[in-house]
Amino acid sequence: MSQYHFKHSFSAEPNLSDKLFDLVEVTFPGLSSLAECARKLGASWETASTPFIRFHDDIAITHVGVLEIPMQIMGQRLTVGGVHGVATRPEFRRRGYYREVMQEVLEYCDCLYETLVLTTPQPEFYLPFGFRVLEEHIFKVKCDSTGSTDRFRILDFTDPKDYRLLHRLLSTRAPVSNIVGVVKEKPVFCVNEGSRPLYYAEDLDLIACMEIEDTRLHLFDLVTTQICPLKNILAKIPQFIEEVVIYFSPELLDVKDVQSFPHAFDETVLMVRGKFAAEGEKFMLPRSARC
Repeated sequence: MSQYHFKHSFSAEPNLSDKLFDLVEVTFPGLSSLAECARKLGASWETASTPFIRFHDDIAITHVGVLEIPMQIMGQRLTVGGVHGVATRPEFRRRGYYREVMQEVLEYCDCLYETLVLTTPQPEFYLPFGFRVLEEHIFKVKCDSTGSTDRFRILDFTDPKDYRLLHRLLSTRAPVSNIVGVVKEKPVFCVNEGSRPLYYAEDLDLIACMEIEDTRLHLFDLVTTQICPLKNILAKIPQFIEEVVIYFSPELLDVKDVQSFPHAFDETVLMVRGKFAAEGEKFMLPRSARC
């Protein structure tokens, strides 16, 4: 049994990425293709993640990764550590390897970050390491909107102009909320959103991560230099919308009569370790930033 730690050093071993994804794919089927999509968008997992890996006979058996996520929380900018890609091969579970790797991860992170975040459907795995569950909320707004034909268009990343547009806005974006928002982050966004349609409104200079279900608009994130009122976004959608479901705190959208509801996004919970100034507030970590 041998244990190696690679910190921003995928380049030191060309085959490390293949070994890692061979492991991670066991726990997260399809993640390799999402990571490849992000790589094509110029935001590779290998440049963003610090991998902590335990090997057995040159096979990766346990991995915990750490990402840096620049955020705005209660109006303050800070960089949090995002714990992600936690995986152990089934035949090596219940032997203490995950615990050993996680303890090393926390020693590393405690020197760099006051706050760690992760999202998981299995919080019991992280409670012993000082993580706690924070309640998240979705927000619903009733409306009666039919926009003009001046609509959003779907970005096409085979077009260099759209590729540059995405990187420009990700680099200069305003936080979607001052309670909990993300700034200047690319790799996690590209993994989570790069394989989905991204909608762009030129006059707003805004990318919307959204889905329309019948007469309901699901709004997951906005990438723009200045958050605009919700009515400006609805004006770009040329169909009847009677309800908007917002997956982040909507205080910057200039909306009234907002209802909030506790919500576990995609059956996952947000967990934090250390300080988190928005604890007790109503918010949700946007889908694009969940790791």
